[in-house]
Amino acid sequence: MSTFWKIVCIVLAIVIIGSIVFFSATPTGRKAINRWKHSLQKADDETLYETRKKVEDTCRSMISQYTADKLKYETYSSNGDQELATAAKIRANDTAATYNNYILKNKYVWEGNVPEDIKQELPYIE
Repeated sequence: MSTFWKIVCIVLAIVIIGSIVFFSATPTGRKAINRWKHSLQKADDETLYETRKKVEDTCRSMISQYTADKLKYETYSSNGDQELATAAKIRANDTAATYNNYILKNKYVWEGNVPEDIKQELPYIE
């Protein structure tokens, strides 16, 4: 083996070992890997029907729960049962908070094509 090829092999080994160390043992390398994996996951989520269906079903479930608790709150408030009305209000507001955060985290799934029955935000009961 000639000297040139020995030098090429040594340089190549240094580059490979350096890359392995950089991407596995340094914060900058780990950040690069994590950004790449996140971009792949986001691309998968944007194009997979199963992900979109899961997000839509979760939203619809939370809307249903919120609506039921809001109706309970209104019913108990009009009947004068403040203890049950307050409990229903707390559940409805908790569902609204969870829903609103869930929408923010998953809005990229729809990319401006939100189904009509999915609300952008659930209002809090004052």
